[in-house]
Amino acid sequence: FIFKNKPLRKIANSIVGFHPDRSMPLLSNTTLEKWYKKNRTSAQSDKKVYLFIDEFTNYNDVEIGKKAVALLRKLGYEVIVPEHVASGRSYLSKGMLDEAKALADKNVGLLADLVSDQIPLVGIEPSAILTFRDEYPELVSKDLAEKATKLAKNALMFDEFIANEIDAKRISSDLFKSGKRLIKLHGHCQQKAVSSLVYTKKMLTLPKGYEVQLIPSGCCGMAGSFGYEKEHYDISMKIGELVLFPTVRSQADDVIIAAPGTSCRHQIHDGTGKNAQHPIKILFEALA
Repeated sequence: FIFKNKPLRKIANSIVGFHPDRSMPLLSNTTLEKWYKKNRTSAQSDKKVYLFIDEFTNYNDVEIGKKAVALLRKLGYEVIVPEHVASGRSYLSKGMLDEAKALADKNVGLLADLVSDQIPLVGIEPSAILTFRDEYPELVSKDLAEKATKLAKNALMFDEFIANEIDAKRISSDLFKSGKRLIKLHGHCQQKAVSSLVYTKKMLTLPKGYEVQLIPSGCCGMAGSFGYEKEHYDISMKIGELVLFPTVRSQADDVIIAAPGTSCRHQIHDGTGKNAQHPIKILFEALA
């Protein structure tokens, strides 16, 4: 109720240091971890995948997480959530290296001997799963560096995993509807720097007739928590206005706006009033 009432929201924003005009990310009424435990299935498959439940999907984007599990199961994969802790991305973004290192050490200890190229670790939020590849090998304790490097090679964005499975001919277009749809894709900064938008484009063009056009945008302006903070709000919105916001506003209503990053989707909503979708949701809804 508070967040739908503008005067009350502004008061709440001032308490936590948000700009008055910034909408607040909402917590789901359950966590993805709790939902997964209640909705485990005994079905087994030769095709298995370990799903990393990042801190953003676990608390805010639970519906996207549910669709990720459902999509993988529909495609014939056994989805296993191994024991793990948060990625540490939020600590790293604020320079809290000791706290992030503790989480990295814990995750490497729990996952390095479990994950392999046959059964990779797949993540939903780009900034979280790519932390395993970008920071973990240099962040962890020296005695865990070798294991961290091994784990990093098999830590994949959801988009990367699907694209690899398409190349291996384990997923085909026959499993999806066909029809002409145009998708405008805004890529996450972490994805652009550490991975590539090629994987997302391949994933989203799996349904026949789906066309993906990349929005030539840089950072959306949110940059994690940067755009929420009252002292950074104005510059955050100016960054969005360079390319991203005008491009999104100019699209017809039937054009799908896609953005893998949770902060990017939030920024697009606040800057344009339009709702960007995670590629997982788009592909799930295209299932035959």
